[in-house]
Amino acid sequence: MPSNPQIVTDEQGNQFQVAIHPDRRLKKSAHWKRGEGNSIVLRIPYRMSKQNLDKLLEDVARQLSNMQKRASQRTDENLQERAEYLNKRYFNSQIGWASIRWVSNMNHRLGSCTNGGPTDGQIRISERIRDWPQWVIDYVIVHELAHRKIPSHGPDFWALLGSVFPQTEQAKGFIDGVSFAHNESINGGAEEID
Repeated sequence: MPSNPQIVTDEQGNQFQVAIHPDRRLKKSAHWKRGEGNSIVLRIPYRMSKQNLDKLLEDVARQLSNMQKRASQRTDENLQERAEYLNKRYFNSQIGWASIRWVSNMNHRLGSCTNGGPTDGQIRISERIRDWPQWVIDYVIVHELAHRKIPSHGPDFWALLGSVFPQTEQAKGFIDGVSFAHNESINGGAEEID
């Protein structure tokens, strides 16, 4: 078993420090998650061979590259286009907003939408979800668009969101899973989205 930590490099040349944790509970599969900065925590079967570990590290680097490619293709302009598409599809183009953009300063929220005041209609989406599956990002966008109709998280809001976006419960489950895996207080339900 190689000494901790290992370094993997994605296709863009970004290096990630991988902390390897052999786990006696794992028999065949391995699990990894991103840590702070450019760190990865990798749980592997306790008796994994060096050859299998090398292949696994190559696979992690490939997955990181794919995530980076997806994230880099998602710009503010793309976010605006996606919001317009979702507005047309789910709200019959009836929702208006001033701007929608990616932001890097949201640590516990996935999105926010202002209603009223000088910042009325500004929607912000956390950059931390840029490499998430598109359908989950769509849920966060639709969630914020729904706030342009109903600002609070009351029963009327959830009824509206559930009626227009068919994958609401699945997206909330995905967010809850990420929250659990990262031991964070993100919630696919009410207050932590916005």
